[in-house]
Amino acid sequence: MAVIDLARAERADFLALLRSLPHEQWTHPTLCSGWDVRDVVAHVLSYDDLGGQQLLERFVTGRLNTDRINASVLADFDDAGPEQLLDRLASHLRPSGLTAGMGGRIGLTDALIHHQDIRRPLGLARQVPVERVLVALPIALFAPVVQGIRRVWDVRLLATDTSWSFGRGPLGPRPCRGAADGRRRALRRTGGPRGAGAVPSRSTSSQLRIGCGTARRRRRRRPRAG
Repeated sequence: MAVIDLARAERADFLALLRSLPHEQWTHPTLCSGWDVRDVVAHVLSYDDLGGQQLLERFVTGRLNTDRINASVLADFDDAGPEQLLDRLASHLRPSGLTAGMGGRIGLTDALIHHQDIRRPLGLARQVPVERVLVALPIALFAPVVQGIRRVWDVRLLATDTSWSFGRGPLGPRPCRGAADGRRRALRRTGGPRGAGAVPSRSTSSQLRIGCGTARRRRRRRPRAG
């Protein structure tokens, strides 16, 4: 299956989850600090319709800072409620614009990671299709915005359900899902951190939550007027 089709399938699964959530859970915190479910959904969709000139303007006004750029783009969706976002996602299952970049790898990785950002705080487990994870892992490790490699530079990662592995070092006895994205909850599950954000070497499933551009602390979106 083409990567863009994997991205479309991931967004379709994401939409199915969101349609199942009661309205009150749209204000539930996520693993993206300062963002609730509504914010994360808006973020996933926020770059699809921006053309090259619009992207350039956002990058310039954001001074190439990911947090500022994301905040600027997200502000366009301040008035969008759950129903509007669901309708928009349903009409944007196939990534476009920036998220269609790298053959759809950007959209796939972004949707896969943020899908988990919403599910985990809600206690909604999910088995991510391995073929999607295998495409997303290199992007999460090496994409400049995600910089997952910085979080796992001294960690050996070994999938238990496919042939994927990364890094060197002895394997520990427990999984380290989430170690690469620096999430504190995930670090506690792995026994880390050691020193400044490093994680002891562990074995891991290929369902690893690895890297997230929004793992850095976000400013809380200003309340809407009224």
